[in-house]
Amino acid sequence: MSKATRTPSRPAEPHAADSHDLIRVHGARVNNLKDVSVEIPKRRLTVFTGVSGSGKSSLVFNTIAAESQRLINETYSAFVQGFMPTLSRPEVDVLDGLTTVITVDQQRLGADPRSTVGTATDANAMLRILFSRLGEPHIGPPSAYAFNVPSVRASGAITVERGAKRTVKATFNRTGGMCPRCEGRGAVSDIDLTQLYDDSKSLAEGAFTIPGWKSDSFWTVRVYAESGFLDPDKPIRRFTKKEMHDFLYREPTKVKVEGVNLTYEGLIPKIQKSFLAKDKEALQPHIRAFVERAVTFTTCPECDGTRLGEGARSSRIRRISIADACAMQISDLADWVRGLDEPSVAPLLDALRQSLDAFGEIGLGYLSLDRPSGTLSGGEAQRVKMIRHLGSSLTDITYVFDEPTIGLHPHDIQRMNDLLLRLRDKGNTVLVVEHKPETIAIADHVVDLGPGAGSGGGTVCFEGTVDGLRGGGTVTGRHFDDRAAVKESVRRPTGVLEIRGATANNLRDVDVDIPLGVLAVITGVAGSGKSSLVQGSLVKGPGAAEHGVVSIDQSAIRGSRRSNPATYTGLLDPIRKAFAKANGVKPALFSANSEGACPTCNGAGVVYTDLAMMAGVASVCEECEGKRFEASVLDHHLGGRDISEVLAMSVIEAEEFFGAGEAHTPAAHRILERLADVGLGYLSLGQPLTTLSGGERQRLKLATLPQLSAGGTPKGEKGGIIVLDEPTTGLHLADVEQLLGLLDRLVDSGRSVVVVEHHQAVMAHADWIIDLGPGAGHDGGRVVFEGTPADLVAARSTLTGEHLAAYVGG
Repeated sequence: MSKATRTPSRPAEPHAADSHDLIRVHGARVNNLKDVSVEIPKRRLTVFTGVSGSGKSSLVFNTIAAESQRLINETYSAFVQGFMPTLSRPEVDVLDGLTTVITVDQQRLGADPRSTVGTATDANAMLRILFSRLGEPHIGPPSAYAFNVPSVRASGAITVERGAKRTVKATFNRTGGMCPRCEGRGAVSDIDLTQLYDDSKSLAEGAFTIPGWKSDSFWTVRVYAESGFLDPDKPIRRFTKKEMHDFLYREPTKVKVEGVNLTYEGLIPKIQKSFLAKDKEALQPHIRAFVERAVTFTTCPECDGTRLGEGARSSRIRRISIADACAMQISDLADWVRGLDEPSVAPLLDALRQSLDAFGEIGLGYLSLDRPSGTLSGGEAQRVKMIRHLGSSLTDITYVFDEPTIGLHPHDIQRMNDLLLRLRDKGNTVLVVEHKPETIAIADHVVDLGPGAGSGGGTVCFEGTVDGLRGGGTVTGRHFDDRAAVKESVRRPTGVLEIRGATANNLRDVDVDIPLGVLAVITGVAGSGKSSLVQGSLVKGPGAAEHGVVSIDQSAIRGSRRSNPATYTGLLDPIRKAFAKANGVKPALFSANSEGACPTCNGAGVVYTDLAMMAGVASVCEECEGKRFEASVLDHHLGGRDISEVLAMSVIEAEEFFGAGEAHTPAAHRILERLADVGLGYLSLGQPLTTLSGGERQRLKLATLPQLSAGGTPKGEKGGIIVLDEPTTGLHLADVEQLLGLLDRLVDSGRSVVVVEHHQAVMAHADWIIDLGPGAGHDGGRVVFEGTPADLVAARSTLTGEHLAAYVGG
């Protein structure tokens, strides 16, 4: 056999395909970006940093990721594009070198009651196939183990059109796994009738106790009293069986009341449609309080909360049902699956093992597959989304992460860093928006935006290596090695809130005293039981009302794109009144949602054009030029500015504007001071709330608290307990010090502040630390330390203690 011989050749010229090793962005102007131009190396880990509001997300998510997704969508046919979200091209001159982008953001997973960790990651789908093949007794296909699939049975005559038409009898069966009682939700609702009416009174005497149901209301109360089905003068407790059925459950029936055609409906379905079918968080506070009183949710008695029917629960593999498997901690479930040796389903077992092991690798082994997805934090949701990508064979993908270390203990951050590096080393481009120095430190390339926030940002201050950033003189570089010192002296508690026998989720009969009148930090590794303790025993515990507990989390603020910081905080009211007083007109003129709105765009500032399957176009309104108000309103001025110019101001600019001079408005100035105090000085007054991050939403809610006012606790009001969930989320290193000052002011005003936090600077600044652990899931759920930060550093008896000691140099 002869071998082919190689002849020496001259070095080949670089292949043209190898020249595309950069993502080039030139002239980006999305949001506050000011003609930004950057070149990002491919197949490297690039971290984007800068103060909050500097333009990081605008560059990474709204420019690079958005354009990649738009270009991918355009490769589909017009028919398919009609079913896809429409995306417009971002404002950028040149954007080339893009690859397919996979965005892993902090958006919480869908809060549908039937959505769980298992359904969100496809682990449930594989488990269902496994049980349909190996489960004994065999009850049917995979759908027989699905709590989202009801069982269906039908029989009857069908007409077969084949040659001569003939009618045949047919039956149809589909076996589903849904529990028929709770319909796969695991819980059933029960309405407390005593909260709806006083049965000792008659309808004529005003028996209803439902908010807004007045005795003379034509559409609610009178339709019951004058329907003819009920005796309005008889006490409800004396209704006959038929009257009570008509009163509570009657189907919608047309009736005539005083010559007007109305629909009579039983009280229970009417309440369900009027109150329970709506999002509870969107209801007015007094209505929400009524719903919480009147409706109780209890574990389904038929399925015991497993969501599954009797058949699905009876089928087992080695004495384990699919309900048992989904209730296991995922790390334990992975061990159980590894113990199954069944050649007939070997490929399925391999795939399931890889999926379950990925949970452990990413630090979520403490979860269970039946955990409702809506209960996951933003950081947990982001890591769940990462699972499907860890084992992927795809390369040359651009992965975009939004602060992946959110919700992670310092002990867990190294694990997340390893995962980011694994994705890079497979030949992918990894773009990370991040503030934590531990993650910035592993970057191959750093892009620092700023120098300030809002209109003061939007430019690239530094591009290069981490060492170059340290000596670059930017805000991030100057604060990169900042370390907070442990407090030399701590405040003394004014009392304690006792928690006894806490058992929510993985808590193991926890007894702990929460000190009052101080800054208390609750910490521990992810999954150690912090949220279970705070939410289950503090926020919703028996002493919550007595101690005035207020929980401020990062959940979405309800509102449309017309809602903004000025409307949410009540700032717009004193501003409108000041404009009205200065010009002698009505305050309603200065609302873009009322009389002053531009008639062409109805106060939206833009006109939307639907182009069917192509991206819709949002063009600036030509009539008002995006100012949202009609021209006559803009002729009125206060301090030389019209209302649209005021709403375009940042909080810092507006604070100075309303603080003195002709525009001096004390009521507006006080609200602006609070917004600046919580670190939102860069936000514009008219910025839509839908564009705010989780951390910004939390700080905006914090600014609405009356205790942030200059006078501290309102006169006559008791000092309460303020609970904050990771307030450092989204905060730049330079802003953490300002947050610590804010927490101190809250405590000094007579409040007790409890913070769930992983940031070492907040731990070091605390008066008291409660550390949970020692691990996650069933390895946690215990209090492993209580005391001052100095004692924790000295003891180094927990993971938190070790990392805090390393942080402060102890």
